[in-house]
Amino acid sequence: MKILHTVESYLPSIGGMQEVVRQLSERLVAMGHEVTVATSANPDRKFDSLNGVQIREFKISGNFTLGIKGDTENYQNFLLNSDFDIMTNFAAQQWATDIALPMLGKIKAKKVSVPTGFSGFYKKEYALYFENMKSWMKNYNANVFLSNDYRDINFARENGIKNLLVIPNGAAKDEFMAPQKINIRKKLNISKDEFLILHVGSYTGIKGHAEALKIYLKSKIKDGVLLFTGYNNKDFVAYMNRSRRYKVWKMFNFPPKRRVIVTHLNREETVEAYKEADLFLFPSNVECSPIVLFECMAAQIPFLTTDVGNSKEIIDWSNGGKLLPTSIDSKGFSHAKIKASSKILDYIYNHKEIREQLAAAGHKAWEEKFTWEIITVRFEELYKKLLQEN
Repeated sequence: MKILHTVESYLPSIGGMQEVVRQLSERLVAMGHEVTVATSANPDRKFDSLNGVQIREFKISGNFTLGIKGDTENYQNFLLNSDFDIMTNFAAQQWATDIALPMLGKIKAKKVSVPTGFSGFYKKEYALYFENMKSWMKNYNANVFLSNDYRDINFARENGIKNLLVIPNGAAKDEFMAPQKINIRKKLNISKDEFLILHVGSYTGIKGHAEALKIYLKSKIKDGVLLFTGYNNKDFVAYMNRSRRYKVWKMFNFPPKRRVIVTHLNREETVEAYKEADLFLFPSNVECSPIVLFECMAAQIPFLTTDVGNSKEIIDWSNGGKLLPTSIDSKGFSHAKIKASSKILDYIYNHKEIREQLAAAGHKAWEEKFTWEIITVRFEELYKKLLQEN
């Protein structure tokens, strides 16, 4: 098959959506298919193919609501004149999908939508966008959702959208089952006796860094380390600048024998940090289907997360973690209840047997359902089925 995946950002840019498209694209290539990724131009990208995946750059930015800038005509011609068998648009509310939406009826390929959550669903400025989405989604041959109960799939059901199916996120066996190459505790000067709590997420201000800090410092943990690692150095520098401005790190006096490390680890180091951690703390404000929770399962560590995206559903699927007490505001953002969350953290910290039960259950669920190997086969089966239909 000749497959086109469209996504706003791709390698060397790092993030959740980039990782989803990378995993699927590279694995489909390994299965014998031709895969092209259409994405934004990146000055740091010095290649036009990577691990067999062809990359087509476009100097475009923005979205339907906020405005799109750049060479849109070139992208439109690319979509209309290419001979792909399948086109999959990953994530709504960004140019690579939004430009395609009004053109779906003219594009020859079978068309798949993976909207990933509709993050702007509650914002007034997106009202027209989602009114149009009621008809746009009907022009896809398949609409794939990461959750069976979230705002995007519920919107589709309420508006008569057909051809719905759920294919979740996952984590990669070849990363998390590989032999250890780096002793991350030694690298970061963290002793074996220190209770290591990990948080992985971009330093954007909405991934729950400040909340995680508050929860940790209100807890009664002794000999603990809270380790923050973000996706890239640019985010890290920007976040530390904001942190100084907002005085995030000066809100509390650090108790004795309690440390916080804020750093940047590369991908290989991050995987090893998962494996070495005792617990994952993720009080994020906004998600669709957090990949980090699947990575916890793969690494055999329990997780605590806000009721954000479909995290509650992931817990139901896996029994790999616990939900933190959460309030959700009028814009759909989740906020951990700090005092109650710190009590849960203390309870998990003091009950090793519960941490081990959660870790084992999550790992078993991941091996059976949530590896990228399994998920890629599900996408391949979908693509083949669509091509067999008239």
